[in-house]
Amino acid sequence: MTIEKAMFGAGCFWGVETTFRNIGGVTTAAVGYAGGTTDNPTYQDVCSSRTGHAEVVEVEFDSDAVSYKELLDVFWANHDPTTLNRQGPDAGTQYRSVIFTYSPEQKAAAEASKAEMDSRGRFRRPIVTQIEPAPKFHRAEEYHQRYLEKRGLAHCAI
Repeated sequence: MTIEKAMFGAGCFWGVETTFRNIGGVTTAAVGYAGGTTDNPTYQDVCSSRTGHAEVVEVEFDSDAVSYKELLDVFWANHDPTTLNRQGPDAGTQYRSVIFTYSPEQKAAAEASKAEMDSRGRFRRPIVTQIEPAPKFHRAEEYHQRYLEKRGLAHCAI
């Protein structure tokens, strides 16, 4: 077993967490905040749009069971990467589409995957997803962890 980390921002983190948690080979998924300027931000801080953080999911996965490329495929399939700072009704920089990478290999794979998505023409508008080195992950408050699962929901209702 080879455990690696991946971090994705794809809108509201509740649904993103559930999606990744249900993939075979994913050992853990936690919601949190990354990419901002405030140490130890709270949900209220992040929602103010003044900290620069994105709502993200940090995924730990067994790369012998699921590849990073497969996780990227799930990322692209489960949100609209063409809307800047918005997913569905949620608007603000905290909902931006972003891939935070932990290694040069992840960066190369993310960039290749983004280029592939662009070349396929799957999206009518240009992809605005940011690809950046992984910053510090700030775990969200406990009530956000497994939020949908705790409420008996399979997905967010939009």
